[in-house]
Amino acid sequence: MEMTGILLIRHGLTAGNLEKRYIGRTDEPLCSEGISQLKTHEPMACDMLVCSPMKRCLQTAEILFPQNIPFIAHDLRECDFGDFEGKNYRELSDSADYQKWIDSGGSLPFPKGESPDDFRRRCTEAFETVIRTCSEAHMVAFVVHGGTIMSILEKYALPHMDYFCYQCENGHGYSCLWNGKNLEIRNIL
Repeated sequence: MEMTGILLIRHGLTAGNLEKRYIGRTDEPLCSEGISQLKTHEPMACDMLVCSPMKRCLQTAEILFPQNIPFIAHDLRECDFGDFEGKNYRELSDSADYQKWIDSGGSLPFPKGESPDDFRRRCTEAFETVIRTCSEAHMVAFVVHGGTIMSILEKYALPHMDYFCYQCENGHGYSCLWNGKNLEIRNIL
C-alpha cells in the first residue's frame, strides 16, 4: 500500500493567541506578528490543501501554500468554547463553571458550547471524509487549529498518546505518513 504524506499545520498567531484567550468560533484574522512569523517559512508544496473556514487558517494557507487553492472543510474548525469564548484564564479565574471544567481535566462540555467528545468526533470524522476523497494525492496539507490537530493525532497516531501530548505552537505542526488506518509522525514542523 502506498503511503500518503500528511501535513497538519496550526494557523499562525492571532491577537487572541497572544493574549492566551479561548478563541474557537471567533473568526479573527492573523495579527501582524503572526504574518511576520509565517513569512519566515519557505513556501510549501502539496497535492491537496485542506483548510478550516476560519480567516486565520485561510490566511496561513495563503502564505505557506501560495500555489494551492484550499478545499474548505467546515467541520475542521476549532471547538466552540461557549461562555469561555474570547476570555483568558485570568478573566475566568473567579468563574465556578471554569473551575469545574479545570477540575474535570477538560472533559466537561464548555458551558453553552461544545463538549470535548463531540468536538473530537467532529474533527476525526471530517478528517476521514477528506482522506477518502483524496486517495490519489501523495501529499495532503491541513491548515487547521491546535485542537483539531490534537483530535486527529489522538485517534490515529501510533504509538497512541493523550490528546494534550500533541499540542503545537502557532504556525507549526506535524509531518506524518498515512497508511489508510494510522498516522506515523515523521517530523515536528
